[in-house]
Amino acid sequence: MELQQAVELSKRVQNEIKKSVKGKDDCIRKAFCAILAGGHILIEDVPGVGKTTLALAFSRALSLENHRVQFTPDVLPADILGFSMYDKEQGGFYYHPGAVMCNLFLADEINRTSPKTQSALLEVMEEGKVTVDGISHPVPKPFLVMATQNPKGSAGTQMLPESQLDRFMICMSMGYPDLKSEIEIAKGKSIGQSYESIEGVMTGAQLQAMKETVENIFIHDRIYEYMMALIHATRKNPYIELGVSPRGMVALTKMVRANAFLNERDYVIPADVEDVFYDVTKHRIVLNTKARVTGVSGEAVLEKIMEDTTKPTSFKGKE
Repeated sequence: MELQQAVELSKRVQNEIKKSVKGKDDCIRKAFCAILAGGHILIEDVPGVGKTTLALAFSRALSLENHRVQFTPDVLPADILGFSMYDKEQGGFYYHPGAVMCNLFLADEINRTSPKTQSALLEVMEEGKVTVDGISHPVPKPFLVMATQNPKGSAGTQMLPESQLDRFMICMSMGYPDLKSEIEIAKGKSIGQSYESIEGVMTGAQLQAMKETVENIFIHDRIYEYMMALIHATRKNPYIELGVSPRGMVALTKMVRANAFLNERDYVIPADVEDVFYDVTKHRIVLNTKARVTGVSGEAVLEKIMEDTTKPTSFKGKE
């Protein structure tokens, strides 16, 4: 897919999403970046701000088959992955697909279920397949998980382990809508009423082609060095116990390409890194006791790292 053609199509997708999700253009853009980068999305926020609606709107605009599971303590791994059942007539065991067999899997309030059920998603998020009774079953392509969770400390929640958090390309918050947008919602232009107006403007095949276009966005070696310096800084920071993993560096690389693409460029600049760095890394770091005692937040630590890391100033956009 040609770059300009892909950019125009991406604009149409975002405009469709805006029909349903009011006043959250930046969230729509970040989520679309992650989708184009082939990653999974974790949305952490209080109930009622449109987390679920954002996922459903994307599934409709991108013409993706979506399955939604409301995670509760009694949801089992088999509900997600599927199970094998003996068929008396056929004389053998046959696989019955679970909810994850779709293009967009919405894991609603993922931190309200048991750790065993949470871990059922580890393989499919990393490898794009599920294994039941020793037999692997690939999920459809494209495939992504969009999960929502309530903030830590909410009643009845189970914190996600670091290994699972690391599999989400970005973690973002939507926040409350601005005054104008909330008035529109109150007047009746609500998410539920406008959802049906979203048109499917892209097919799964077009999304795959667009992702290939994003993969060809050029990154200069100096940009790689800049990103690597940021990642290494998280591992040496006196307030961070666990820094960003190599998987995090790969996620950052993919996200900056997608951000450059949405900015209508075929090459990456330092501003692309700054735009996505916080969303890619904030859920991948673990603060130590010193940070907790002194009241230093992860956001403040990451902002300081970006301030102290020298940005490349002289490089060709593309060579």
